[in-house]
Amino acid sequence: MIIKPRVRGFICLTAHPEGCEKNVTNQIDFTKSKGEIADGPKNVLVIGASTGFGLASRIVSAFGSDSSTIGVFFEKPPMEGKPATPGWYNTVAFEKEAHAKGLYAKSINGDAFSNEIKQKTIDLIKSDLKKIDLVIYSLASPRKVHPDTQQVYNSVIKPIGKTFENKTVDFHSGTVSNVVIEPCTEEEVNNTIEVMGGDDWERWIDVLKKEDVLSPECLTVAYSYVGPEVTTPIYRNGSIGRAKDHLEQSAFKISEKLKDIDGKAYVSVNKALVTQASSAIPVIPLYISLLYKAMKEEGVHEGCIEQIYRLFETKLFSGEIPTDEKGRIRIDDWEMRPDIQEKVSQLWDKVTTENIGEIADLEGYRNDFFKLFGFGYDSIDYDVEVNELQEIPGLVE
Repeated sequence: MIIKPRVRGFICLTAHPEGCEKNVTNQIDFTKSKGEIADGPKNVLVIGASTGFGLASRIVSAFGSDSSTIGVFFEKPPMEGKPATPGWYNTVAFEKEAHAKGLYAKSINGDAFSNEIKQKTIDLIKSDLKKIDLVIYSLASPRKVHPDTQQVYNSVIKPIGKTFENKTVDFHSGTVSNVVIEPCTEEEVNNTIEVMGGDDWERWIDVLKKEDVLSPECLTVAYSYVGPEVTTPIYRNGSIGRAKDHLEQSAFKISEKLKDIDGKAYVSVNKALVTQASSAIPVIPLYISLLYKAMKEEGVHEGCIEQIYRLFETKLFSGEIPTDEKGRIRIDDWEMRPDIQEKVSQLWDKVTTENIGEIADLEGYRNDFFKLFGFGYDSIDYDVEVNELQEIPGLVE
């Protein structure tokens, strides 16, 4: 079929298999160009492995450290005349490249919150790898079905306590406008914590440890975000921020549980980037567009793969792991540089619909957004038919 982008708001409803393959091979090529990570992980489990930081973590593990990897994710497979979700095609491409290099790579597609998928993953580890020495938790889901009670929880992106009003941008049209978001209820806060906090991360580690599939000195890392003052009311001080607080506190609880095998849990605070999740948050697309402009001008811009390679090489596997006063790894350090934030703040005050094309990198934001779904690559002819019915080579049924 011929596949073109079909967009509804901040979601693209189609994905292009060849474009997704290009997205993955570009990241693999970058990782190879940087060279091997000394003392990197050998057996890696990535929960949320098909897009964004999770996909980058799997790529850096495999192609920066020759790791055997198991990826867990929840993607829609293709049907005739209907493309799969991008994470499906990303995984097809990743596994093809990994297998061509002689690397172990298998995947499990299903609800990572469920007990069934946890057990399926443990069975696979016991059968094939025996032990895991790095667990990456990079799950981004708006909804959770509790594995024990079957209760459904939905997360919200809202301020707490008072109405939030600030600038935002429709990144398709470039229209800058004011957004007004009413505060969430206490129940919505608790639901968001349930979905996006550290409960499921802790459950994964509990069951992996109980089943004795974690190596001595095992590391586990979850990803978080802090951000600047302008996004604080909607992000860090909002419902999603409460969930991130819970996630970060869970690292200490998990570390305590891993003490007897000399394991450790960390939260890595990453940079603001264009992901399917971040595109859904009001204000964030405008902030990222301005941030990209400032960071590219200073030569310190990074995408997901650059961030994760630097995290692995200079933080996780560099000897002593550096943390901030709250015990978090900070790989958002370049984003939060005072000179970068000062520049973004100045641009924020000036930005309008009329000048956004000049003072923000909205084009870079759009390009990154469409590339998440495999569109916008000059080397691909999007008027040519492609095979949408692609299978993941190492999918465990």
